Amino acid sequence: MPETFSCEIQARLRDINLGGHVDNVEAIRVIEEARIRFFGLARDGDGDALLAACPSTVTNLVASNRVDYRAEMRFVTFQPFLVRMWIGHIGRSSFTVQAEVRLSGADHPPAVVAETSVVMWSRETGTAWQLTAELRGSLERYLDEPVDLRARR
Repeated sequence: MPETFSCEIQARLRDINLGGHVDNVEAIRVIEEARIRFFGLARDGDGDALLAACPSTVTNLVASNRVDYRAEMRFVTFQPFLVRMWIGHIGRSSFTVQAEVRLSGADHPPAVVAETSVVMWSRETGTAWQLTAELRGSLERYLDEPVDLRARR
């Protein structure tokens, strides 16, 4: 069975809009913060350095975000968001990160599902960087079915 990455992202007052629920843009910020942890790039040591096989001259760029908002996320003080991530597709120089965001309590269905296309980019050549066998192997540990986005139905 493929691995998944899970983490909690603390809700902040800036996440809410005047209606008292989490703003759609802030939901994407939560996903971005979780993705940084998943890749092992966070300073708090969360994650397993998924992209450790990349040379220092290679970075990751977000090529696209597809997001479905399935339920309202009301702001509750001190209640974290629960984010689960895995890989949905691996290409030559890119891959997709699948995400589910839930309010506290993993038994709730996801309020937000998303797919982010990530391209590995060489800063030296200014072009896409082809995934090595080592990096591909790291990503394949997390490879599973993509989230069910409305656009695919």
